[in-house]
Amino acid sequence: MDIPNLRWWGWGTLDETYPLEGRLRFWPTLQAWLELPDELTERPPIPLEEIDLHPSRLDDPVLTSLCRLLGEEVVRTDRRTRVEHACGKAYRDLVRVRAGVIPNPPDAVVYPADEGQIAALLAWAADRDIAIIPFGGGSTVLGAVEPAPGDRPTITLDMARLDRLVSLDPTARTARIQAGATGPEVEAQLNDRGFTLGHFPQSFEFSTLGGWIATRGAGQTSTGYGKIEDMTQAVRLVTPSGLIETRDVPAAATGPSLLHILVGSEGAYGVITEATMRIRPRPEVQDYRGFLFHTLEEGIAALRTLMQGGPHPTIARLSDADETAGFAMMAHEHHGLRALVDRGVEQYLARKGYSLVKGSCFLLLGYDGRRKEVKKRWKQAAAVCQDHGGLALGRAAGESWRRERFAHPYLRDTLLGVGVMVDTLETATSWSNLTRLYEEMTSAIRAAIQATGGGPGYVMTHISHIYEWGASLYATFLGRQVPEQEIAQWWAVKQAATEAILTAGGALSHHHGIGRDHIPWLGQVAGPVGVAVLRALKQTFDPTGIMNPGVLI
Repeated sequence: MDIPNLRWWGWGTLDETYPLEGRLRFWPTLQAWLELPDELTERPPIPLEEIDLHPSRLDDPVLTSLCRLLGEEVVRTDRRTRVEHACGKAYRDLVRVRAGVIPNPPDAVVYPADEGQIAALLAWAADRDIAIIPFGGGSTVLGAVEPAPGDRPTITLDMARLDRLVSLDPTARTARIQAGATGPEVEAQLNDRGFTLGHFPQSFEFSTLGGWIATRGAGQTSTGYGKIEDMTQAVRLVTPSGLIETRDVPAAATGPSLLHILVGSEGAYGVITEATMRIRPRPEVQDYRGFLFHTLEEGIAALRTLMQGGPHPTIARLSDADETAGFAMMAHEHHGLRALVDRGVEQYLARKGYSLVKGSCFLLLGYDGRRKEVKKRWKQAAAVCQDHGGLALGRAAGESWRRERFAHPYLRDTLLGVGVMVDTLETATSWSNLTRLYEEMTSAIRAAIQATGGGPGYVMTHISHIYEWGASLYATFLGRQVPEQEIAQWWAVKQAATEAILTAGGALSHHHGIGRDHIPWLGQVAGPVGVAVLRALKQTFDPTGIMNPGVLI
C-alpha cells in the first residue's frame, strides 16, 4: 500500500472523514450513553517526526545485498514507510500509533515487481534468518502484519505492484488476478469487461485480494456472492520451500483440499501472489431497501425464512435495537419542511408500534441481478418480511446506507481523539443458538466495560451474514477510555467477549481471522491434534520459520 496521503495514525486518507456536521444528536446522545464529560478534550496523534523509532537493524552490507537483489528503488527504510507498515488498524494498533509507541517496526519495506522477485527474496531471507511479513492493505484488526518482538530483523513485503488482472475467461466466468490488487482495482478491471467479484468488505477501498484470501474474509454482500473461500478457485503461493499452484478446476476429489489449507493461511506459509477467482456478470440493478421489526426475534425469523425457503438475498444486515438507535443518532437534523416530514415519519412509525430509538430493529435487505428477476424476488421477500411483522421503509433507507458504507471507520478516529474506546468483533453460530449467543456475548461485553472503568458502555450488534444453517453476529462496543490503561482495558473486554462467545458455542471468528489476538484460543477450537497439524504444515512450507512469525500458529 503506497498512498501519499495515507493516515499513518488512523483509517484511510487525510482528505476523507466521517462528517458530523448537521448530525446534532450525535455528541449529546453519545455523552449520555457513555457518561462522557460535558467538555471533551481532543488528543491529536503525536507528530510523525516525534515518534521514537529504533534504527533499522539491517546493516549496510545486508541492505546493499537486498538492493542488489530487488533494485534500490523498491527498498525503503524511511520513517514514514516503516511506521505505515508497523501494524494494522485494530484499536490496539491505533492507540499505540497515536501515542507514538511503535515497539516493533519493520527494518525495511520492499515492493517486489513479480513472483520471481518474491521467490528470490524468500530464499535470500531464509539464508540470513530475516523474517518476512506479506502486506496487502494493512487493514487487519487482529495484529496479523505486526513484526514479532525480539532481535530478529524483519522485512515487510508490500504487494502493491502486483495489482493486475492477468486474464479473464468469460465462458467459465473466472479471472486470474494478482494478489496485490485493492478492492477498487479488482472491481475496475472486472467492471470494464462486464463482470464483478462481488466482494465488498468494510475495508474494500484499501484491502487487497491476497489479504481477503489469506484471512478467509467476507464482504457486505457475501450472503449473495459468498465468502472469499467460495469465490477462490485456485491460488499460487510462493513459500520458502518452493511454489505451490493449486489446480484451476471448479471441483476435485484428490484427498484433503490443498486450496483450503492455503486459504486462511495469513502469510504464515508463504506469499499468495495470484488467484483464479469465480466472477459474476455485473448486476443490472442493485435494489436495497429498509424494514423495521418490533423485535430482534421477528427479524431473525424473517431472515431464516428467506434463507431456508427463499428468495436468498444478496445482502441482509439486521441491527439490534441499540444499533438501530445508533443509526438514528447519526441522522442529519433538518429544518423547515424537511423537519415537518421527519416528525410526520416518527408519528407514523409510533402509530404502527415502531420506533427508531426505543426497541425496534432495522433490517437492510437487498437483491442484485437482472431487473425482472430482482423485481420478482422483492415481491416474495417483502411478503416474507411483512408476514414476520416487518414494516417497509423503502429504498431511501437502503441508499442512505450505501452512500456511507465505507465511511464509518473514519468515525473511529474521531472517537479515539476524544478518549472513547471503540472496537468490533464478530462470530457465527446456528439459527437455534443465535439468540443465546447474542445475549451472552453482549452481556459479557457490557459487564467487562463497566468492570474496567469504562462507564456503562454501549454495544451495537447486527447480523451481518446469513446462511441456510445459521448466521454471523458483528458487534461494535464503546466505552470511556481509562487513561494510561487503554490497551489493558481493551484486552480485558476482548477476553471477556471471546470467552463468552466460545462458551456459548460461537465461532472464534467468522471473517476477521486469527492474527495474533486470537492465538490464545486457537487450541480451544482446533484441539491439540489440529494445532499439531497446523504446526506440521508450517514446518513443511517454512522450515526456518521466516514467514510472519507469531501469526496464526
